[in-house]
Amino acid sequence: MKLKTILQASLVCLLFMSCAKEKQKERVEAEPNISETFNYKVDQFADIKILRYQIPGWDQLSLKEQKLVYYLTQAGLAGRDIIWDQNYRYNLTIRKALEQIYVNYKGDKTSDDWKAFETYLKRVWFSSGIHHHYSNDKLKPDFSSDYLKQLLAETNTVMEEEIFNVIFNDVDAKKVNQAKGIDNVALSAVNFYGPNVTNEDVISFYKAKQSPDPNRPLSFGLNSQLVKENGELKERVYKSGGLYGEAIDEIIKWLELAKGVAENEPQAKALGLLINYYKTGDLQTWDDYNVAWTGATEGNIDYINSFIEVYNDPLGYRGSYESIIQINDFDMSKKMKVLSDNAQWFEDNSPLMEAHKKKNVVGVTYKVVNVAGEAGDASPSTPIGVNLPNANWIRKEVGSKSVSLGNIVNAYNNAGGSERLKEFAHDAEEIELEEKYGKLADKLHTALHEVIGHASGQLNPGVGETKETLKNYASTMEEGRADLVGLYYLYDSKLQELGLVDDWKAVGKAAYDDYIRNGLMEQLIRLNLGDDVEEAHMRNRQWVSAWVFEKGKADNVIEKVNREGKTYFNITDYDKLHKLFGELLRETQRIKSEGDYAAAEALVEGYGVKVDQAIHAEVLERNKQFKSAPYSGFVNPVLVPETNEAGEITAIKVTQPESFEGQMLAYSKNYNFLPEVN
Repeated sequence: MKLKTILQASLVCLLFMSCAKEKQKERVEAEPNISETFNYKVDQFADIKILRYQIPGWDQLSLKEQKLVYYLTQAGLAGRDIIWDQNYRYNLTIRKALEQIYVNYKGDKTSDDWKAFETYLKRVWFSSGIHHHYSNDKLKPDFSSDYLKQLLAETNTVMEEEIFNVIFNDVDAKKVNQAKGIDNVALSAVNFYGPNVTNEDVISFYKAKQSPDPNRPLSFGLNSQLVKENGELKERVYKSGGLYGEAIDEIIKWLELAKGVAENEPQAKALGLLINYYKTGDLQTWDDYNVAWTGATEGNIDYINSFIEVYNDPLGYRGSYESIIQINDFDMSKKMKVLSDNAQWFEDNSPLMEAHKKKNVVGVTYKVVNVAGEAGDASPSTPIGVNLPNANWIRKEVGSKSVSLGNIVNAYNNAGGSERLKEFAHDAEEIELEEKYGKLADKLHTALHEVIGHASGQLNPGVGETKETLKNYASTMEEGRADLVGLYYLYDSKLQELGLVDDWKAVGKAAYDDYIRNGLMEQLIRLNLGDDVEEAHMRNRQWVSAWVFEKGKADNVIEKVNREGKTYFNITDYDKLHKLFGELLRETQRIKSEGDYAAAEALVEGYGVKVDQAIHAEVLERNKQFKSAPYSGFVNPVLVPETNEAGEITAIKVTQPESFEGQMLAYSKNYNFLPEVN
């Protein structure tokens, strides 16, 4: 599971605690030692801000370690086109046509139409396709179809009529459609399913699948496309010689090189299993790999690579391709190790029903890392914290790895964008708490979400995986459950006992203020007026916040304040709010443990989907004064190998791309391994 960035300012760190150092009492407050003169900002367009990040500690790595990072980064980029095709069947064709226009057009580049074309292309690059990376709505160009025809003609670029029309019409309007009461598969444009495949097809197809060991269910559907051929359902497996085989062969080539410079035997074994998985597409090998990867915890370098997160599948089966290469921040990881060391205490003292608690929390590791490269679903829009593997049985029997992307969080913090706080905070006390403790609270929430949250709880015997039981609500329920674990423990003296904070109540209050303010108001700036909440994390923040607001009305735990025509939410009793978070956590875990679909549906649809239109309109109006874009993403540093006359790598230098468009065009040129139609 991964946590995506929330609003780019006060919410931007919310993913794993990564950043901060103060030696007294091992508190997490100062930022990593990174150049203060570094220019983090690259570009801004539409609702997007593009940033850079540095790689702290690169020069302290040995040449062998640098080679490992380089090979893993190249493996990740080799699969870049896969996410484009997964996101939508016409994405690669559209991207290549738009890029050909961009590179070859010799006409007027000062016109409003050309500027609109540039913005549209940048939005397509950022989203890895023609659907918005967060809302899933199809991007709407601010130029006419006639203008695009002109550009095509003047650059000798060919685009079939059906594909051309898709850019402007309402066909395939939603990449992932999570609406209630519809055929989510049929009405989602994501390219995980062929034409005419329905919800019922998917459910019945996988219901017939049986794992060799029912207690260790295989991740059926994770690495394939499900299509109908002559009326019969068939999987097209992602593997060498199969779907996306051309790109996968390139991934394998670089993984083989990485295996040759592995830091230790467990790491080499895991890489070998990943290579074998890519060659065969075998899901048992995937589980074997995840077990080996989870146990490979030594060394300076780690990575995420393959088809992993299932947010883009409306039914939660299929994994999107992604890659993140990580360098351990040993100082920060040592400081935060206290959380994973105390994972059993958190589990034992949670408000969960006893039957839903793990009696033996195993193998939970937590590290703060610095990213050296990202690709696929992790780039340009990146998480700031990740907890893997996702299989519940592996988490229970073997454990999990949790990481916070420290240099990513640091880049967000240095890029500014906190001006909305004073507009939406209720009073001076709330502002003061956020300014003093907000960053620390966000980092701790992220850590608790990933390390304790995703690792906590267990399914009842005989209950299937959540993608089977909770279906289209599985992702938002899991993210909400992990958020609630973090919220519950953020207001607990245990954090001060462990030396993580100096004033647990102040940190907890800052965290609660921020969460409610965002869940009920601030995150609405990401939606168009009239839209429902679709994205899993946005839904969970709203249903958590709206539920505690409603349940606390009798005691006025959170009061809705109207002052000079503006709405604010003010927490009047933090102790009671803490109790409400605990009650909701208990119920959310019960829903997951029992596979109670009806209760999940009632919770999400009742609190997490519909938006108060009056508040939404007000929030959008109040937000107009701010120039900072609500979404951020990154260009990646470029690793440049230097070689001797024999072709051997003698050094690897880190350089920064000058522009977003420059990096995108370079990627399209250098990592173009798939045909337009797959």
